[in-house]
Amino acid sequence: MSEAQHARHRAEEEQSGYPPIPEALVVPVYDNHTHIDPPAGEARLAEPLDYREQLDRASSVGVRGVVQVGTDVASSTWSAETAAIEPRMLAAVAIHPNDAPELDVRGELDDALAEIAELATRPRVRAVGETGLDFFRTEEPGRAAQLRSFEAHIEMAKQNDLALQIHDRDAHDDVIATLKRVGAPERTVFHCFSGGAELAELCADNGWYMSFAGTVTFKNASALREALAVAPRSLLLIETDAPYLTPTPHRGRPNAPYLIPHTLRAMAASLGTEASMLAAQISSNTEQVYGRWDAEPVSAPPAEPSGAVA
Repeated sequence: MSEAQHARHRAEEEQSGYPPIPEALVVPVYDNHTHIDPPAGEARLAEPLDYREQLDRASSVGVRGVVQVGTDVASSTWSAETAAIEPRMLAAVAIHPNDAPELDVRGELDDALAEIAELATRPRVRAVGETGLDFFRTEEPGRAAQLRSFEAHIEMAKQNDLALQIHDRDAHDDVIATLKRVGAPERTVFHCFSGGAELAELCADNGWYMSFAGTVTFKNASALREALAVAPRSLLLIETDAPYLTPTPHRGRPNAPYLIPHTLRAMAASLGTEASMLAAQISSNTEQVYGRWDAEPVSAPPAEPSGAVA
């Protein structure tokens, strides 16, 4: 990166609150779960960067590609359309667990699921997610709709031979029970892994992947580091969940794919291994789950994808 580019990035960081660019990784990795779509509805943590700037920054530090994750019909559509024209991006599509109950009350859940099912057939859509169960935000009256949505997403993943990205918050037992009852897809990922060693061992027994986010760098996250220690290296993935869960030392500032080196190095230190060795393993694991980013060609954009930032 040129000195002029560094100067421009520093100026943008001062305005937007984004942390400085870290030292680049020697061996590249992928961010297997991020949200760099334009903000829609809820306020983001800072003035958003254009997705191309996000990916340029990520490339400069050794993040060779991202899985851009949808959480509703609009963001899933943007993810699928943008991945179709952007070689550094693959897409995941879904209705977020916390949105399912509200859609159900309005009588719109089935239509939304049908739209996600169509998006799941698009080129360069390689995962269904994030889907799952969240008993932290969703109380008992909404859980039946959440479960119905989860099961529908599992079926989409199996029908299209796609990976499944699971959102699991305060619902470990029910997520596991659901996967056991209906049958998990061949490639199942616990996004932003939030359990301890016991859940990690259970995932290992079933061949389910565990994706660690910036939370593993937090001082009080000893249970996550214990889980990391017992997880087979062949089942490890890494993510940002940007713009949230920013790793130490930048907690409280917006997260972005270019900050993954902080998490990777913290994981390597916790495991007592070289960062380059861990990066090579995670990169290989990521391609096992989603395939290669260049396996399907991108198309020339006829126009800006829906909702894209100019």
